[in-house]
Amino acid sequence: MVLWGPVLGVLLVAIVGYLCLRGLFRQRRPKEPPLDKGPVPWLGHAMAFRKNMFEFLRHMQAKHGDIFTVQLGGQYFTFVMDPLSFGPILKDAQRKLDFVEYAQKLVLKVFGYRSVEGDYKMIHSASTKHLMGEGLEELNKVMLDTLSLVMLGPTGPSLDTRCWREDGLFHFCYNILFKAGYLSLFGYTKDKDRDLLQAEELFLEFRKYDRLFPRFVYSLLGPREWLEVGRLQRLFHKALSVEHNLEKYGVSNWITYMLQFLREQGVSPAMQDKFNFMMLWASQGNTGPTSFWALFFLLKHPEAMRAVREEATRLLGEVRLEAKQSFKFGALHRMPVLDSVMEETLRLRASPTLLRVVNDDQVLQMASGQECLLRSGDILALFPYLSVHMDPDIHPEPTAFRYNRFLTPSGSRKVDFYKAGKKIRHYTMPWGSGVSICPGRFLALNEMKLFILLMVMNFDLELVDPDTPVPPVDPQRWGFGTTQPSHEVRFRYRLRPSE
Repeated sequence: MVLWGPVLGVLLVAIVGYLCLRGLFRQRRPKEPPLDKGPVPWLGHAMAFRKNMFEFLRHMQAKHGDIFTVQLGGQYFTFVMDPLSFGPILKDAQRKLDFVEYAQKLVLKVFGYRSVEGDYKMIHSASTKHLMGEGLEELNKVMLDTLSLVMLGPTGPSLDTRCWREDGLFHFCYNILFKAGYLSLFGYTKDKDRDLLQAEELFLEFRKYDRLFPRFVYSLLGPREWLEVGRLQRLFHKALSVEHNLEKYGVSNWITYMLQFLREQGVSPAMQDKFNFMMLWASQGNTGPTSFWALFFLLKHPEAMRAVREEATRLLGEVRLEAKQSFKFGALHRMPVLDSVMEETLRLRASPTLLRVVNDDQVLQMASGQECLLRSGDILALFPYLSVHMDPDIHPEPTAFRYNRFLTPSGSRKVDFYKAGKKIRHYTMPWGSGVSICPGRFLALNEMKLFILLMVMNFDLELVDPDTPVPPVDPQRWGFGTTQPSHEVRFRYRLRPSE
């Protein structure tokens, strides 16, 4: 009889030993960046990185300079912290850096979607066709109507203009933006009450998944949490199934176009359901949190709130909460004050990580003139929040909210920013850049701007505690798009009377 316990024990020791030896044997080669393998074999710095990515990278930059390689869970990441050196990475003229490979592995793990050839380019072409130009204008109209529906309900205005209502600002913004985005993109039935109820139920499940998401990506869930993730994935696959799409009206042309491509490629309906879940997450995971931060900063800075309201009144006149209203959508592109507020909000709270797989050994020319060898198989990483958004040379007083930071003295959009006396192209990078830039950024920005306009033009707004400080960022959210607050902020709102 084979004693499986000792056999498995020996096998486990052998596997762990092999993994540890891989990390122990790696040495820094000539011209390679400083190598910091961390205190634990194979794990390296993984625990410190996952605990607080921002603080970890700030410490590494102070220790090693503008480029360094660290070991995180058996994988080596080279971080480039000098934004003047981003150009060659984002252009990648030699095509030796691969974003798609890493993205495919991530979406398979997180959403269960297995990529097919050409789908990455298809998503970008679909977004160019339907989330820009005339396609975007049509979706803007749908989004405005849906925002009004979600905010007031299917029967229209029922809020008493004399009464204040109180809510958590983060929940309020995330809830409204999610429901409006979901219904605008994935369609509705003839029963508006049922649609709103189903969207509300889906939002509650979405938030459960959202809370687990960072630790899910890092594989740090407990046994019960893994089961919960599986349950939530199955729930969303069913709720967003292509079978249910057939029962709905108004499924966006963007979603329809992409699903048509997948059908033509022979992708199964079950895999299309998983694709829909991925698109729901991509489109709705950041708009609510960003809108929370924007509205919070406006409430903390009355001069910014006044400037936004004055600009909106001058360009739009009255902005009402009602369906099929006459709205000057072209004015959305001529609102530099609101644009500056949104760009400043994203600078302060958007923290994406840009990743590229190094396919072949290559030399990276830094702006300083230093030549650094990148090793094949490593991952090249940029974290613009620390290296760009919080750089006091580019943005003086980087932690302060300045609603007019992106305005010139004449009131137009400011685009000239400098580092070390040199004009810098990438002065903010909330949407990523290069091949990994967010294809839905114009829709997301318009959706958030419409929400902010509806709120500031139709409601009296105030914080329950006017002296409440800016809530700290939940450290688990660094690197995952827009950050979220570590705790809720209470606010009051009251519908303004019609004039």
